[in-house]
Parts: sequence; C-alpha cells; structure tokens
Amino acid sequence: MMYEEQQQQQQQQVMMRMAELNNNNQKGDERSGRRFIEDEERLNIVDLSGMSLDSLPKPSLNLTTICKLNLSNNNLQSIPESLTARLLNVVALDVHSNQLKFLPNSIGCLSKLKTLNVSGNLLQSLPKTIENCRSLEELNANFNKLTKLPETIGFELINLKKLAVNSNKLIFLPRSITHLTSLRVLDARLNCLRALPEDLENLINLQILNVSQNFQYLQNLPYSIGLLISLLELDVSYNKITTLPDSMGCMKKLQKLSVEGNPLVSPPAEVFEQGLHAVKGYLSEKMNGGHKSPPKKKSWVGKLVKYGTFSGYTLRGTSNGEREGFFISEYRSIDGLASPRHIGMFSPRRLFSPGRYFTR
Repeated sequence: MMYEEQQQQQQQQVMMRMAELNNNNQKGDERSGRRFIEDEERLNIVDLSGMSLDSLPKPSLNLTTICKLNLSNNNLQSIPESLTARLLNVVALDVHSNQLKFLPNSIGCLSKLKTLNVSGNLLQSLPKTIENCRSLEELNANFNKLTKLPETIGFELINLKKLAVNSNKLIFLPRSITHLTSLRVLDARLNCLRALPEDLENLINLQILNVSQNFQYLQNLPYSIGLLISLLELDVSYNKITTLPDSMGCMKKLQKLSVEGNPLVSPPAEVFEQGLHAVKGYLSEKMNGGHKSPPKKKSWVGKLVKYGTFSGYTLRGTSNGEREGFFISEYRSIDGLASPRHIGMFSPRRLFSPGRYFTR
C-alpha cells in the first residue's frame, strides 16, 4: 500500500506541474481580451527531474510546444517511442542519471534537437536513428556501458561540436568520426580504446582531445594527430604510449599537453622537463631528419672511411645505441658518377686500396 500511495503522489506531482504549464499556456491578455503565448524560452521548458519516477504519465500538455525537456535524476528504465516522436520542437533533452538500457528509435524524429544528455545510464549502444538528429551540437553519453558507436555517426551529424563518451567500454571510435568537421571537443577518456582513427587531420576545428586513461589498451597514436591544426589541449595520460609521433612538432597552437603515466621513450624525460616548447622542438627536428635513425645493416660506406677513400663527416646515432651513419659532404648526380670519366672510380681494387681517390 505504501508503494501505491507513493506512486499516486508522484503522479499527482507530475500532473500538477504539467497542469501549471498548461494553464500558463492558456492565459489571456485581460486588457485586450486576446490570447497570447509567452516567450518560448520560458513557456515550453518542462522540468520533471528528481521526482523518482519509474515511468512517465500521460501528458496533459501538447508535446509539440515543448522546447526543453528535463527528465534527469529519476528511475526511468525506458522512454516511450510515442512520446519521443511527438517532441517535434524540442531542442534540449536531458535524461541523465536514470536506468535507461536503450533509447527509443523515434529519437531520430527530433530534427531540431541541439543538446542531448544521456549520461549516467545503462546504455550499451546508441540507436542508428540518432544520425537523423542533424541539428545536434552536443552529445553527452558519459558513464554508460557503450561498447561501440554507430558506424556512420560522423557522416550525418555535421553540426556536432562536442562529443563526450568518457567512462564507457569503447574499443574503437568509428572511422566516420573524422568527418565531424565542426567538432571542437572530443572526450573519450576512461574507455578501452585500442587505437584512434586515421585521418584525424580532417577535424579542422577540434580544440580539445582527451583520450587519457585507456591504460594498457592504447599503445600508439596515429601520425595524423599532429596535423590537428586547431588543437589547443591534448591529454593522452595514463596509457601505454612509448613514442609520440614526430608530426606533433607541427602543432603550433597546442598549449597544453598531458602525457604522465606513459612509458615514454621518445621524447626522452629530459626533454619533457624543459617544457612543451622543447618537446615540440625535439619532435620537429626529428621529423625533419635531425634524429633520423641510420640503417641497421652494416654499410660499405664504413669500409670506405676505414681505408680513407671517403671524404665525409660522421653523424652520431640516437640514444637507442644504433650504429652511426654518414653524410656525403658533396652532392654529385648519378649521371656524373656514371660517366666514363668516373666509371673507373668504382673498381673494387681502387675503392679498397689505401690510396685516396675521391678528390676534387
């Protein structure tokens, strides 16, 4: 009986709120006798949050007049398909902190929806129809049980500016995500990401990227991460990354880089101690060949130097102990070297004899 009484009380509270909104909708102007509709931002906001609702009652308000609906902090396990399908003018829908295991497919009918908050639920996937919400600018799906996102989600949500999917069980981000050219914030920390998509350079407006705390799963970053021309903040902390891509030396706008908790070898620790500017300088120099690793196989050039038949200078190897390499001090075209005048210089006897034959 107590449970039934509690349910009745909840229903009454909901009906009172809806009735209040409905009454406001029907107020008239006493001076002129004409009806008027209040400003949309005030009139059509429906807040049913924090009412411990297990289900939604039949609304007494015309759902097409609602522009913002807050159903957060309840005990909802599902949202009726018929209810969502009639929210044709809703621009903000908040259902965070419920017990939702799935979203209705009719969510694709919300063509004007700009903000969707489904965080703190039990969602394992998002309906493919969410791609039809082409006005969507912010999607918050943090703290769920998502193992994947719709494969083609990036092809349709062209206005999406913020995608937050942290604290889930995502293994990969769909490749189509690189088509979200309006995206400014991507938060995918605390997942099980094995890798990031290639072609990240297409995210030309991305300013904040957080893929931290994927722990033992994320071991490499794609080369394209260094081509994010608008990136201001990058957090890759607490992963298994050993090497930062050389391309990150091109990130001129980068202001904040977090890498702690990784077994990084390159750049070395002493470079990080000098700050972000030193890190970018190191990677830029490495990208331009200043730290290029020489061939592992022993070259005949070493013999030339040993016998004094090569006039060049030595470049010391990198800190990983690889053999040293050599640069030719003077450029000569292959045509010049293969001409009759030089052909005799390639005789094995001449090359490895004690004399010095490469003269100017």
